[in-house]
Amino acid sequence: MAKVIVMTSGKGGVGKTTSCASIGTGLALRGHRCVMIDFDVGLRNLDLIMGCERRVVYDFINVIQGEATLNQALIQDKRVEGLYILPASQTKDKDCLTLEGVEQVIEQLKADFDFILCDSPAGIERGALLAMYFADEAILVTNPEVSSVRDTDRVIGLLQAKTLAAQEGRKVKEHLLLTRYHPGRVEAGEMLSLEDVQDILAIDLLGLVPESEQVLTASNKGLPVIHETASHASQAYQDTVARLLGEERPLRFAQREKTGFFSRVFKGGSK
Repeated sequence: MAKVIVMTSGKGGVGKTTSCASIGTGLALRGHRCVMIDFDVGLRNLDLIMGCERRVVYDFINVIQGEATLNQALIQDKRVEGLYILPASQTKDKDCLTLEGVEQVIEQLKADFDFILCDSPAGIERGALLAMYFADEAILVTNPEVSSVRDTDRVIGLLQAKTLAAQEGRKVKEHLLLTRYHPGRVEAGEMLSLEDVQDILAIDLLGLVPESEQVLTASNKGLPVIHETASHASQAYQDTVARLLGEERPLRFAQREKTGFFSRVFKGGSK
């Protein structure tokens, strides 16, 4: 049975779409059929990170309004079998998203996919509420800073009150994905620690992604960073996908690396 997972955050710029691209890719690399829906109508960034922006002909809104079929709008990833993207519209307004239209698209996708990732716009407006409404699970993406964590706490409240699961007396399973983590800055008191974030939000940790220049470099190439397997960010997303699938993985990158003299001298560039 297909699982609907919303990728959400209260604050923009926390790495939500980047994380959606890598987690979706990771699921497909593990043999699961996965589709990612971009709910950020008017902006549309998921196709850029996936490197398929030039292949967009029809979009999510075209399907909802009956101007194209779902098969016409879905874009198959060039690198990974079983991975698809349903892009958002850059020209339409978020008001074009309707509850009935979103439900119809998701129900159609459930017949063909194991995972449906809903890449939500940041905040708590219409697009974000519709992205989370049909979710079975939620991955809450946050940075270790007070404003980001506070806004994420607000989104948790919405997941518990404004979703179909909440109306039916069920609970959306919540996961924490902490991105842009830097142990050195935590030690210096410049950002919240993992323990601080967990104490505030009180949800289970799914993954911790370290601050990495490779994330931006990969995104600019239209490549989900999980493909850059030598990078710490890729390894963190691989761990995240494994945990999402029920596997146990030790937590990495939460502590500052301890290196000896020779490894400091001969170590290459930033990962």
